[in-house]
Amino acid sequence: MKLYGETLSRREVASRAGDMSQFAGVRLMTLGDGLERGIRMLEFRSGTGLRFTVLVDRCMDVADCDYRGMAVGWNSPSGFRHPALHEYEGEGGLGFLRSFSGLMITCGMDHILFMNDVDAGNYNYGPRPTASHSIHGRAGTIPARLTGYGERWDGDRCFLWAEGVVRQAAVFGEYLEMTRRIEIEVGTNDIQLHDVVRNAGFYETPHMYCYHINVGHPVLAEGSRYLAPIHDVVWAAHEQTYRDQGVGYRTFPGPQDGFHEQVWQHDMTPDTDGSVSVALVNDALSLGFEVITQKDQFPAMYEWQNLQAGQYALGIEPSTNHVLGNQAARDRGEMIWLGHGEERHYDSTFRILTSSDEIKEAEARVAHQSQPDEDFPALSGNFPKIEGRRAMRSPMKKDN
Repeated sequence: MKLYGETLSRREVASRAGDMSQFAGVRLMTLGDGLERGIRMLEFRSGTGLRFTVLVDRCMDVADCDYRGMAVGWNSPSGFRHPALHEYEGEGGLGFLRSFSGLMITCGMDHILFMNDVDAGNYNYGPRPTASHSIHGRAGTIPARLTGYGERWDGDRCFLWAEGVVRQAAVFGEYLEMTRRIEIEVGTNDIQLHDVVRNAGFYETPHMYCYHINVGHPVLAEGSRYLAPIHDVVWAAHEQTYRDQGVGYRTFPGPQDGFHEQVWQHDMTPDTDGSVSVALVNDALSLGFEVITQKDQFPAMYEWQNLQAGQYALGIEPSTNHVLGNQAARDRGEMIWLGHGEERHYDSTFRILTSSDEIKEAEARVAHQSQPDEDFPALSGNFPKIEGRRAMRSPMKKDN
C-alpha cells in the first residue's frame, strides 16, 4: 500500500506501529447529544487524509466527508437527525427536509421525487386502494442491521469495509431489502459503494432509486465548475425563469441571499465501459469530488443547485428514472417492477480529486462528449425512453 509517499508491504506497515488504526481504519461509535443522540456511526480513515462517516441508523448513508481538514460533504441546518424523530408524512410530505443533510442520502426504495398518490392494487388490499408517497421515499431514515465492518487484507493491500441491510416493509405492502457494502482501499481516495435492492416479498413491487449526493464548501465556491459528459440538457425546473437568477448549469457563484433552488436533468453519454463520470471541481484549491456510476443502472442524472446562503450546496443525483415522477414512470412503461426474489444492483465510486493533475484526468474522462459551451443551453424536453423494463404482471397471476 502507499502511505505518506512510501510503498509499503504489510510487514513494513506492521513494523511501523502496534496497530493499523494509527494510520487508517474503521471504527463504530454512537453519537451522544442533541437530535443526533443514539445514532450509530462508522468512521473511516483511509490514510491519505480522507475521513468520512457512515450513519448505520440512517440507511448506511455517508454523512461527513473531509480531506486534510477541507470539507467535501454538506452539513445542512437540519443536522443528522435521529430517525425516531423523523415524520415521513409530516408537513404535507415535505418532512424529508428536516432530515436532509450529509454527503449522500438514499432516495427510494419504491418512490423518489415529489409527493405522489399512486394505485396500490398490486398489494391486493381493498382498504388501501392507493399508496401515498412523501418526497424521495422512506429509505434514507431507516436504520440498517449492521452485518459487519473492519479490515480486509489482499496480499499487501488493505481494504476497509462495512456492510448492512436496510429493510423497508409493511403488511399488505412492499417488502424490499437493500444490502449495502462500502469499501475503500487504504492509501486511496476512492469510496466504493455496492447496493443490491431485492424484493423479499411476494407482491409485485415498484422500485425507484436515486442518490442525493451533496457537495459543500470549499469544493463548492465562487468559480467552481461542474464537469459532465452532457449529451443533452433535457429539463430545468426553473424553465419559466431560466436566466433570472443569473446562474447557469456549469459555473457557480458564492452563497446568495434569496436564492431559489434550481434543478436540471441532463442526458449523459457513457464511456466505452458504460460508466458516467460527473465532478465538481475547485481549481483554486486543486480540489474536487467525482461521482462515477453506470448508465444502465442510473440512466438519468439531475443537477441540484441550492446556492442559498446558509444552505450552500451542489447536488449530483444519479437516478433510475426521469424527473417526471412516479406516475409518469408507470404511464411510460419505465417503472421497475420486482417480483419475488428479483433484484437490482448499483455500483458507484465517490472519488476525491486532490491535485490539478487529477482534475485534468477527470476532465479527460468526460472529454469524449463535450459539454454545452454556454451556461444556459436550450432545453430539449426530450426524455429518452428507458428500455428493458417489463410491465407489471397481474397481481392475481400465480407463478408456476
